[in-house]
Amino acid sequence: MRIRYNAPTTLSFTIVSALVLFLSATVLPGLTQGWFSTPAPFRTNAAQDYVKLFTHVLGHGSLEHFLSNFSFILLLGPILEVSYGSLGMLVMMAATSLVTGLLNVLLFPNTVLLGASGIVFMMILLSSFTNFEKGEVPLTFILVMVLFLGKEIWNAAANRDNISQFAHILGGLVGSFFGFLRPHKS
Repeated sequence: MRIRYNAPTTLSFTIVSALVLFLSATVLPGLTQGWFSTPAPFRTNAAQDYVKLFTHVLGHGSLEHFLSNFSFILLLGPILEVSYGSLGMLVMMAATSLVTGLLNVLLFPNTVLLGASGIVFMMILLSSFTNFEKGEVPLTFILVMVLFLGKEIWNAAANRDNISQFAHILGGLVGSFFGFLRPHKS
């Protein structure tokens, strides 16, 4: 029996994020803030700030934060990689990172965003499209979208808990966008 690296994008994302968390918690305490969170405020003349629009999804504030995101990513990612391919998933994850990072710095310029929850919610909504047929809208998508958006809007209005429901909603919208526009690989 051998162990197979069955979902390269998902597994590589998980390993790199775990490494960032480990290094930040041990020998490089400023690593997450320096490279793996959105800049606040954004500096248009700093190349590092542009990189952070993509890399903020690799940083996590705690082990609990990491585990809550990667429990879902490790569950959904391999299934989605089979449907959309490893490169397709990488592109969708990069797009989600950019959209959540960019809109965060534009709309909330003094708020730092980090973590993969936007990717999680992109995967949750995208997973409802795995049995998508052209000309149809899956009922599972409608139900997940209603429950998901309702919960996130409620949480955004009712809680002041440093959790970015904005990133969750954006991630879900990006996943929905890709689900409708990008057919899964045959």
